[in-house]
Amino acid sequence: METTKWALDPSHSELQFKVKHMMISSVTGHFHKFTASVETEGDDLTTAKVHFAADVDSISTNNKQREAHLKSADFFDADNHSQITFEGTKMEKHSEEKYKLYGNLTMRGHTHPVTLDVEYGGTIKDPYGLTRCGFTIDGKINRKDYGLTWNALTETGGMMVSDEVKIHSNVEFTKS
Repeated sequence: METTKWALDPSHSELQFKVKHMMISSVTGHFHKFTASVETEGDDLTTAKVHFAADVDSISTNNKQREAHLKSADFFDADNHSQITFEGTKMEKHSEEKYKLYGNLTMRGHTHPVTLDVEYGGTIKDPYGLTRCGFTIDGKINRKDYGLTWNALTETGGMMVSDEVKIHSNVEFTKS
């Protein structure tokens, strides 16, 4: 079967994360620069080979001081670890729209297996003749597994930043 290559459409894609702040609310962040590619055998999504990389320096949380802190050695250490990468190892179909994506996530020099929930939005031919497909991807990681261990206590003894980080992405690909 012929290999099909899918290229990320960055103008129709986004990558977000959420983390609890002082355990009472969440802060949302984005990576504005990221790349992704997918290869499948024909159009069979269960054969997907997924490659992803985000530029740590493109992090945005709507607060310049917080962004500088996140880029520092306390968190992502962007000077020494400029990218976050994901290499998919398996795509498992659970229904017409629901998949599990397994792979290895690398941040700050630490690599761990993760499982992501994938919702397949469908495949269409756009008005320009391009074949497009879309996905919503969700998951959770423990930031401490990746060496992002900085924290502080509030005056009541609670943690300033939760260990759990929620990942959310909407991505659109075009068939090459």
